[in-house]
Amino acid sequence: MKILNFGSLNIDMTYFVGEMASAGKTVASFEFKRSFGGKGLNQSVALARSGANVFHAGKVGSDGLDLRDFLASVGADVSFVDVSDVPTGNAVIQVDKSGENCIVVYGGANRDVSKEYAEKVLSHFGAGDCIVLQNEISNVRYIAAQARERGMTVFFNPSPLDGLDVPLSDVNWLILNETEAEAIFGTFDAEKIRAAVTRDTPGLKVVMTLGSKGSVYIGPEGIVKVEAERVRAVDTTGAGDTYTGYFIGELSLGSGVEKAMKTASRAAGISVTRKGAAMSVPKREEL
Repeated sequence: MKILNFGSLNIDMTYFVGEMASAGKTVASFEFKRSFGGKGLNQSVALARSGANVFHAGKVGSDGLDLRDFLASVGADVSFVDVSDVPTGNAVIQVDKSGENCIVVYGGANRDVSKEYAEKVLSHFGAGDCIVLQNEISNVRYIAAQARERGMTVFFNPSPLDGLDVPLSDVNWLILNETEAEAIFGTFDAEKIRAAVTRDTPGLKVVMTLGSKGSVYIGPEGIVKVEAERVRAVDTTGAGDTYTGYFIGELSLGSGVEKAMKTASRAAGISVTRKGAAMSVPKREEL
């Protein structure tokens, strides 16, 4: 099985602060770090480190070629990563003393993903393959529809949520957090979500992450809950991406849903004990 992650590639600029800056307020940062990120890149790192056969597609500017090299170094296939005339996407991240974060994202080259480029990439994939999508690149709705037409299994992480551009009818697996679930379904109650899915999009499988409360699977056959790992959080940036990548990777290796959730929770638990996003994703042997 081939997994195509058609996703964002960002340069993350992280500022560690005592408290978050707010309107009209200036705060001092006691530490700064430039690192690689973007939900797409983070998830490809997690997929690769889980042992999955992952191909990354997306765009960087000439200022971001080291992102492509980094992805290759962790085991992802980067032959579909293209170079844009637009600067690489970037994110400004504040992390406070409790490990919570606040992020501002500039799309850059991630918003230069054209339908023509998408079709060129998708021509190399078909039935039996998987595609992983987030909400940080342009033409994600078109890509999802084209992938579904080709018989690919569509995993969609609707983050950051700025409206639901991809119809749920084009999605096989929806992976999201409580806030996103409430925005899409009007609730984060698992039973109510299952009722809504059964009524409106039968067959859709939902995985909802609940932070320190674990995660829950909502599918046609029922509901599965898994506890989170108990750790002391240092930086939660990228924890959801680590979970998503490891969950999909574990499924691709033949595991059932519950085992995939437990593996993903363990990986995410390790990631929050470290600073950064992509660099915090653990290798499989660490689990």
